[in-house]
Amino acid sequence: MKRTKKSAKWGDATLAIHRGEPRHGRGGPVAPEIVRSSTFTFSSTEEMKRWAEGKTSAYIYTRYGNPTLTIAEEKIAALEGAEAAIVAASGMAAISSALLAVLSAGDEVISTAQLYGGTYRLMRDVFPRMGIRVRHVEADLAGVEEMVTTQTRCLYVETPTNPSLRLVDLRRAMELARAFKLTAIVDNTFASPVLQKPIALGFDMVVHSATKYLGGHSDLIGGAVAGSREWVGRVRENIIYLGGCMDPEAAFLLIRGMKTLGVRVARQCKTAMEVARFLERHPKVARVHYPGLASHADHRLARRQMRDFGGMLSFDVKGGIAATRRFCDRVRIFSLAASLGGVESLVVLPIYTSHYRMSKKELERAGVEPGTVRVSIGLEDAADLIEDLRQALR
Repeated sequence: MKRTKKSAKWGDATLAIHRGEPRHGRGGPVAPEIVRSSTFTFSSTEEMKRWAEGKTSAYIYTRYGNPTLTIAEEKIAALEGAEAAIVAASGMAAISSALLAVLSAGDEVISTAQLYGGTYRLMRDVFPRMGIRVRHVEADLAGVEEMVTTQTRCLYVETPTNPSLRLVDLRRAMELARAFKLTAIVDNTFASPVLQKPIALGFDMVVHSATKYLGGHSDLIGGAVAGSREWVGRVRENIIYLGGCMDPEAAFLLIRGMKTLGVRVARQCKTAMEVARFLERHPKVARVHYPGLASHADHRLARRQMRDFGGMLSFDVKGGIAATRRFCDRVRIFSLAASLGGVESLVVLPIYTSHYRMSKKELERAGVEPGTVRVSIGLEDAADLIEDLRQALR
Protein backbone atom coordinates (compact mmCIF):
# COMPACT_ATOMS: atom_id res chain seq x y z
CA MET A 1 0.00 0.00 0.00
CA LYS A 2 1.39 3.37 -0.98
CA ARG A 3 1.18 6.10 1.65
CA THR A 4 0.97 9.60 0.20
CA LYS A 5 -0.59 11.73 2.93
CA LYS A 6 -0.58 11.96 6.70
CA SER A 7 -4.22 10.90 6.69
CA ALA A 8 -3.33 7.60 5.01
CA LYS A 9 -3.63 4.31 6.87
CA TRP A 10 -0.04 3.96 7.97
CA GLY A 11 1.63 6.37 10.38
CA ASP A 12 5.23 7.60 10.30
CA ALA A 13 6.22 5.36 13.21
CA THR A 14 4.84 2.25 11.49
CA LEU A 15 6.65 3.06 8.26
CA ALA A 16 9.85 3.74 10.17
CA ILE A 17 9.75 0.26 11.73
CA HIS A 18 10.17 -1.28 8.27
CA ARG A 19 12.09 1.48 6.46
CA GLY A 20 15.26 0.24 4.81
CA GLU A 21 14.61 -3.46 5.45
CA PRO A 22 13.45 -6.11 2.95
CA ARG A 23 9.79 -7.00 3.50
CA HIS A 24 8.74 -9.31 0.67
CA GLY A 25 11.58 -11.80 0.19
CA ARG A 26 11.15 -15.47 1.03
CA GLY A 27 13.51 -17.26 3.34
CA GLY A 28 15.34 -14.07 4.36
CA PRO A 29 15.99 -12.75 7.89
CA VAL A 30 13.46 -10.51 9.61
CA ALA A 31 16.15 -8.61 11.52
CA PRO A 32 18.68 -6.55 9.54
CA GLU A 33 22.19 -7.80 9.03
CA ILE A 34 25.08 -6.36 11.04
CA VAL A 35 27.70 -5.56 8.42
CA ARG A 36 30.86 -5.57 10.50
CA SER A 37 33.27 -5.03 7.63
CA SER A 38 35.48 -1.97 7.95
CA THR A 39 36.09 -1.78 4.21
CA PHE A 40 34.27 -2.74 1.00
CA THR A 41 35.48 -4.01 -2.35
CA PHE A 42 35.07 -2.29 -5.71
CA SER A 43 34.05 -4.28 -8.76
CA SER A 44 36.67 -2.48 -10.85
CA THR A 45 38.97 0.52 -10.97
CA GLU A 46 36.27 2.21 -13.02
CA GLU A 47 33.86 1.94 -10.08
CA MET A 48 36.62 3.24 -7.79
CA LYS A 49 37.07 6.22 -10.11
CA ARG A 50 33.31 6.87 -10.18
CA TRP A 51 33.22 6.82 -6.36
CA ALA A 52 36.03 9.38 -6.17
CA GLU A 53 34.07 11.59 -8.58
CA GLY A 54 30.92 11.30 -6.47
CA LYS A 55 29.02 9.43 -9.19
CA THR A 56 28.18 6.28 -7.22
CA SER A 57 26.78 5.52 -3.79
CA ALA A 58 28.93 2.42 -3.38
CA TYR A 59 30.29 1.78 0.10
CA ILE A 60 34.06 2.15 0.53
CA TYR A 61 34.80 2.34 4.28
CA THR A 62 32.51 2.30 7.32
CA ARG A 63 33.60 5.78 8.42
CA TYR A 64 31.98 7.01 5.18
CA GLY A 65 28.95 4.73 5.33
CA ASN A 66 27.79 1.19 5.97
CA PRO A 67 24.65 -0.80 5.02
CA THR A 68 23.59 -1.23 8.65
CA LEU A 69 24.08 2.47 9.35
CA THR A 70 22.03 3.30 6.27
CA ILE A 71 19.03 1.36 7.59
CA ALA A 72 19.19 3.27 10.89
CA GLU A 73 19.48 6.57 9.02
CA GLU A 74 16.49 5.85 6.81
CA LYS A 75 14.36 4.99 9.83
CA ILE A 76 15.31 8.22 11.65
CA ALA A 77 14.56 10.29 8.55
CA ALA A 78 11.16 8.60 8.30
CA LEU A 79 10.39 9.24 11.98
CA GLU A 80 11.32 12.92 11.75
CA GLY A 81 9.71 13.46 8.35
CA ALA A 82 13.06 14.59 6.96
CA GLU A 83 14.71 14.12 3.58
CA ALA A 84 17.75 12.47 5.13
CA ALA A 85 19.49 11.60 8.37
CA ILE A 86 22.89 10.50 9.59
CA VAL A 87 23.90 8.59 12.70
CA ALA A 88 26.96 9.40 14.79
CA ALA A 89 29.08 7.88 17.54
CA SER A 90 27.31 9.87 20.29
CA GLY A 91 24.80 12.61 20.87
CA MET A 92 27.61 15.12 21.29
CA ALA A 93 29.22 13.97 18.01
CA ALA A 94 25.89 14.68 16.31
CA ILE A 95 25.38 18.05 18.02
CA SER A 96 28.92 19.31 17.43
CA SER A 97 28.95 18.10 13.80
CA ALA A 98 25.62 19.80 13.11
CA LEU A 99 26.68 23.10 14.64
CA LEU A 100 30.04 23.05 12.87
CA ALA A 101 28.25 22.46 9.59
CA VAL A 102 26.85 25.97 10.06
CA LEU A 103 29.48 27.85 12.06
CA SER A 104 33.02 28.96 11.28
CA ALA A 105 35.52 31.30 12.95
CA GLY A 106 34.00 34.75 13.31
CA ASP A 107 30.40 33.47 13.32
CA GLU A 108 27.87 33.72 16.14
CA VAL A 109 25.18 31.37 17.40
CA ILE A 110 22.19 32.33 19.54
CA SER A 111 21.25 29.48 21.86
CA THR A 112 18.80 28.93 24.66
CA ALA A 113 20.60 29.08 27.99
CA GLN A 114 18.80 26.02 29.34
CA LEU A 115 20.63 23.18 27.63
CA TYR A 116 22.02 19.74 28.24
CA GLY A 117 25.23 20.36 30.16
CA GLY A 118 27.46 18.80 27.50
CA THR A 119 26.09 21.13 24.84
CA TYR A 120 26.44 24.12 27.16
CA ARG A 121 30.08 23.28 27.94
CA LEU A 122 30.82 22.77 24.22
CA MET A 123 29.60 26.30 23.60
CA ARG A 124 31.25 27.73 26.71
CA ASP A 125 34.65 26.01 26.62
CA VAL A 126 35.32 24.94 23.01
CA PHE A 127 33.61 27.36 20.65
CA PRO A 128 35.45 30.47 21.94
CA ARG A 129 38.77 28.75 21.13
CA MET A 130 37.48 28.28 17.58
CA GLY A 131 36.53 31.94 17.24
CA ILE A 132 32.79 31.23 17.50
CA ARG A 133 30.76 33.53 19.73
CA VAL A 134 27.76 32.24 21.68
CA ARG A 135 24.89 34.42 22.86
CA HIS A 136 22.37 32.91 25.28
CA VAL A 137 18.67 33.66 25.46
CA GLU A 138 15.96 32.43 27.81
CA ALA A 139 13.48 29.75 26.79
CA ASP A 140 10.90 32.40 25.88
CA LEU A 141 13.34 33.75 23.24
CA ALA A 142 12.81 37.30 24.49
CA GLY A 143 15.38 39.71 23.08
CA VAL A 144 16.60 37.59 20.17
CA GLU A 145 15.94 40.47 17.78
CA GLU A 146 18.41 42.68 19.64
CA MET A 147 21.07 39.94 19.75
CA VAL A 148 21.29 39.30 16.02
CA THR A 149 24.31 40.81 14.26
CA THR A 150 25.72 40.49 10.75
CA GLN A 151 27.81 37.56 12.08
CA THR A 152 24.86 35.57 13.49
CA ARG A 153 24.39 32.35 11.56
CA CYS A 154 22.41 29.95 13.74
CA LEU A 155 19.55 29.69 16.24
CA TYR A 156 19.91 26.62 18.46
CA VAL A 157 17.17 25.50 20.86
CA GLU A 158 16.38 22.54 23.07
CA THR A 159 12.82 21.65 24.03
CA PRO A 160 11.84 20.32 26.49
CA THR A 161 14.98 21.48 28.25
CA ASN A 162 17.27 19.30 30.32
CA PRO A 163 16.61 19.06 33.27
CA SER A 164 14.11 21.85 34.02
CA LEU A 165 11.55 20.74 31.41
CA ARG A 166 10.92 24.26 30.10
CA LEU A 167 9.57 24.55 26.57
CA VAL A 168 10.62 26.69 23.64
CA ASP A 169 7.87 27.79 21.25
CA LEU A 170 9.04 26.12 18.05
CA ARG A 171 6.83 28.23 15.80
CA ARG A 172 8.16 31.42 17.37
CA ALA A 173 11.71 30.13 16.95
CA MET A 174 11.09 29.52 13.26
CA GLU A 175 9.58 32.98 12.80
CA LEU A 176 12.77 34.48 14.19
CA ALA A 177 15.02 32.21 12.15
CA ARG A 178 13.24 33.10 8.94
CA ALA A 179 13.16 36.81 9.71
CA PHE A 180 16.94 36.96 10.19
CA LYS A 181 17.88 34.15 7.75
CA LEU A 182 19.34 31.96 10.48
CA THR A 183 19.86 28.22 10.29
CA ALA A 184 17.53 26.66 12.87
CA ILE A 185 18.62 23.58 14.85
CA VAL A 186 16.65 21.88 17.64
CA ASP A 187 17.59 19.15 20.09
CA ASN A 188 14.57 16.83 20.03
CA THR A 189 15.98 14.22 22.42
CA PHE A 190 13.55 14.66 25.32
CA ALA A 191 10.43 14.73 23.16
CA SER A 192 11.49 12.21 20.51
CA PRO A 193 9.88 12.31 17.07
CA VAL A 194 6.84 10.58 18.57
CA LEU A 195 5.82 13.75 20.45
CA GLN A 196 6.91 16.59 18.15
CA LYS A 197 8.08 17.06 14.55
CA PRO A 198 10.23 20.21 14.23
CA ILE A 199 11.09 19.52 10.57
CA ALA A 200 7.43 19.98 9.66
CA LEU A 201 7.59 23.44 11.22
CA GLY A 202 10.56 24.41 9.07
CA PHE A 203 13.62 23.59 11.19
CA ASP A 204 16.73 22.94 9.14
CA MET A 205 18.13 20.23 11.39
CA VAL A 206 16.98 18.08 14.31
CA VAL A 207 19.61 16.50 16.57
CA HIS A 208 19.28 13.59 18.98
CA SER A 209 21.20 11.69 21.53
CA ALA A 210 20.14 8.34 20.07
CA THR A 211 21.39 6.78 23.29
CA LYS A 212 18.15 7.92 24.88
CA TYR A 213 14.61 7.34 23.54
CA LEU A 214 15.56 6.24 20.03
CA GLY A 215 17.70 3.39 21.37
CA GLY A 216 15.65 3.00 24.50
CA HIS A 217 17.48 0.16 26.25
CA SER A 218 20.55 1.76 27.86
CA ASP A 219 22.86 -0.43 25.79
CA LEU A 220 24.25 1.85 23.07
CA ILE A 221 25.91 5.23 22.62
CA GLY A 222 24.85 7.13 19.54
CA GLY A 223 23.62 10.35 18.01
CA ALA A 224 21.63 11.42 14.99
CA VAL A 225 20.98 14.44 12.79
CA ALA A 226 17.96 14.72 10.48
CA GLY A 227 17.21 17.42 7.93
CA SER A 228 17.46 18.24 4.26
CA ARG A 229 19.84 16.25 2.05
CA GLU A 230 22.02 19.34 1.73
CA TRP A 231 22.42 19.90 5.46
CA VAL A 232 22.83 16.21 6.28
CA GLY A 233 25.48 16.05 3.55
CA ARG A 234 27.44 18.81 5.28
CA VAL A 235 27.11 17.07 8.64
CA ARG A 236 28.27 13.81 7.06
CA GLU A 237 31.45 15.52 5.88
CA ASN A 238 32.18 16.61 9.46
CA ILE A 239 31.57 13.11 10.79
CA ILE A 240 33.86 11.66 8.11
CA TYR A 241 36.61 14.22 8.70
CA LEU A 242 36.39 14.23 12.51
CA GLY A 243 35.82 10.50 12.86
CA GLY A 244 32.53 10.54 14.75
CA CYS A 245 30.98 7.58 12.91
CA MET A 246 28.69 5.03 14.54
CA ASP A 247 29.73 1.41 14.94
CA PRO A 248 27.57 -1.07 12.96
CA GLU A 249 26.63 -3.06 16.07
CA ALA A 250 25.41 0.12 17.78
CA ALA A 251 23.40 0.85 14.63
CA PHE A 252 21.80 -2.60 14.86
CA LEU A 253 20.78 -1.95 18.48
CA LEU A 254 19.42 1.44 17.45
CA ILE A 255 17.36 -0.15 14.68
CA ARG A 256 15.95 -2.65 17.17
CA GLY A 257 15.16 0.10 19.67
CA MET A 258 13.30 2.29 17.18
CA LYS A 259 10.89 -0.55 16.42
CA THR A 260 9.35 -0.15 19.89
CA LEU A 261 9.73 3.62 20.21
CA GLY A 262 6.04 4.44 19.87
CA VAL A 263 4.76 1.97 22.45
CA ARG A 264 7.54 2.79 24.90
CA VAL A 265 6.95 6.52 24.76
CA ALA A 266 3.18 6.12 25.14
CA ARG A 267 3.63 4.02 28.30
CA GLN A 268 6.29 6.35 29.70
CA CYS A 269 4.10 9.43 29.16
CA LYS A 270 1.18 7.82 31.01
CA THR A 271 3.31 6.75 33.97
CA ALA A 272 5.14 10.09 34.14
CA MET A 273 1.84 11.92 34.54
CA GLU A 274 0.83 9.67 37.45
CA VAL A 275 4.22 10.12 39.11
CA ALA A 276 4.17 13.89 38.61
CA ARG A 277 0.73 14.18 40.21
CA PHE A 278 1.88 12.12 43.19
CA LEU A 279 4.99 14.24 43.69
CA GLU A 280 3.07 17.50 43.35
CA ARG A 281 0.94 16.48 46.37
CA HIS A 282 3.85 15.26 48.52
CA PRO A 283 4.69 17.51 51.50
CA LYS A 284 8.46 17.01 51.10
CA VAL A 285 8.51 18.16 47.47
CA ALA A 286 8.89 21.88 46.89
CA ARG A 287 8.16 21.92 43.15
CA VAL A 288 7.56 19.51 40.29
CA HIS A 289 8.74 20.32 36.76
CA TYR A 290 6.53 18.45 34.28
CA PRO A 291 4.82 20.05 31.26
CA GLY A 292 1.73 17.89 31.76
CA LEU A 293 0.84 19.60 35.04
CA ALA A 294 -1.40 22.66 34.91
CA SER A 295 1.01 24.31 37.38
CA HIS A 296 3.87 24.17 34.84
CA ALA A 297 4.73 27.53 33.30
CA ASP A 298 4.62 26.10 29.78
CA HIS A 299 1.63 23.77 30.15
CA ARG A 300 -0.47 25.56 27.52
CA LEU A 301 2.41 25.57 25.06
CA ALA A 302 2.98 21.86 25.72
CA ARG A 303 -0.67 21.10 24.98
CA ARG A 304 -0.42 23.01 21.71
CA GLN A 305 3.03 21.87 20.60
CA MET A 306 3.42 18.26 21.76
CA ARG A 307 1.32 15.14 21.22
CA ASP A 308 1.88 14.16 24.88
CA PHE A 309 4.01 15.44 27.74
CA GLY A 310 6.94 13.02 27.75
CA GLY A 311 8.56 10.56 30.10
CA MET A 312 10.95 13.04 31.76
CA LEU A 313 10.32 15.16 34.85
CA SER A 314 12.28 16.77 37.63
CA PHE A 315 11.44 17.95 41.12
CA ASP A 316 12.99 19.93 43.95
CA VAL A 317 13.21 18.25 47.36
CA LYS A 318 12.64 20.39 50.43
CA GLY A 319 15.75 20.51 52.60
CA GLY A 320 18.30 21.14 49.86
CA ILE A 321 21.16 18.91 48.82
CA ALA A 322 21.36 16.93 52.09
CA ALA A 323 17.72 15.83 51.91
CA THR A 324 18.02 15.20 48.18
CA ARG A 325 21.02 12.93 48.64
CA ARG A 326 19.20 10.98 51.34
CA PHE A 327 16.29 10.49 48.97
CA CYS A 328 18.51 9.33 46.09
CA ASP A 329 20.38 6.90 48.32
CA ARG A 330 17.11 5.31 49.45
CA VAL A 331 15.42 4.49 46.12
CA ARG A 332 15.07 0.77 45.36
CA ILE A 333 13.22 0.37 42.07
CA PHE A 334 14.61 3.54 40.55
CA SER A 335 18.30 3.25 39.71
CA LEU A 336 20.68 6.06 40.61
CA ALA A 337 22.22 6.59 37.20
CA ALA A 338 22.77 9.18 34.48
CA SER A 339 21.23 9.01 30.99
CA LEU A 340 17.52 8.65 30.27
CA GLY A 341 14.88 7.29 27.93
CA GLY A 342 15.46 3.60 28.64
CA VAL A 343 13.13 0.90 29.90
CA GLU A 344 14.53 1.34 33.43
CA SER A 345 13.43 4.23 35.64
CA LEU A 346 16.33 6.41 36.77
CA VAL A 347 16.96 9.27 39.18
CA VAL A 348 20.00 11.51 39.14
CA LEU A 349 21.32 14.75 40.61
CA PRO A 350 22.10 17.14 37.71
CA ILE A 351 24.60 19.12 39.80
CA TYR A 352 26.79 15.98 39.95
CA THR A 353 26.18 14.73 36.39
CA SER A 354 24.84 16.64 33.38
CA HIS A 355 25.43 20.05 34.99
CA TYR A 356 28.70 19.48 36.84
CA ARG A 357 31.42 22.15 36.68
CA MET A 358 28.91 24.93 36.32
CA SER A 359 28.87 28.04 38.50
CA LYS A 360 26.01 28.93 40.82
CA LYS A 361 24.93 31.62 38.37
CA GLU A 362 24.99 29.18 35.46
CA LEU A 363 22.97 26.65 37.44
CA GLU A 364 20.38 29.27 38.34
CA ARG A 365 20.01 30.26 34.71
CA ALA A 366 19.65 26.59 33.76
CA GLY A 367 16.91 26.19 36.35
CA VAL A 368 18.91 23.71 38.43
CA GLU A 369 18.75 23.83 42.22
CA PRO A 370 21.06 21.86 44.57
CA GLY A 371 17.97 19.85 45.49
CA THR A 372 16.82 19.17 41.93
CA VAL A 373 16.27 15.50 41.05
CA ARG A 374 15.88 14.51 37.40
CA VAL A 375 13.63 11.51 36.79
CA SER A 376 13.52 9.30 33.70
CA ILE A 377 10.44 7.09 33.71
CA GLY A 378 10.84 3.56 32.38
CA LEU A 379 8.38 0.74 31.82
CA GLU A 380 7.82 -0.43 35.39
CA ASP A 381 4.35 -0.38 36.91
CA ALA A 382 3.33 3.14 37.96
CA ALA A 383 2.09 2.01 41.38
CA ASP A 384 5.45 0.38 42.13
CA LEU A 385 7.37 3.50 41.15
CA ILE A 386 5.13 5.72 43.27
CA GLU A 387 5.54 3.44 46.29
CA ASP A 388 9.32 3.57 45.83
CA LEU A 389 9.22 7.38 45.75
CA ARG A 390 6.99 7.39 48.82
CA GLN A 391 9.33 5.23 50.90
CA ALA A 392 12.45 7.11 49.72
CA LEU A 393 10.97 10.49 50.61
CA ARG A 394 9.78 9.17 53.95
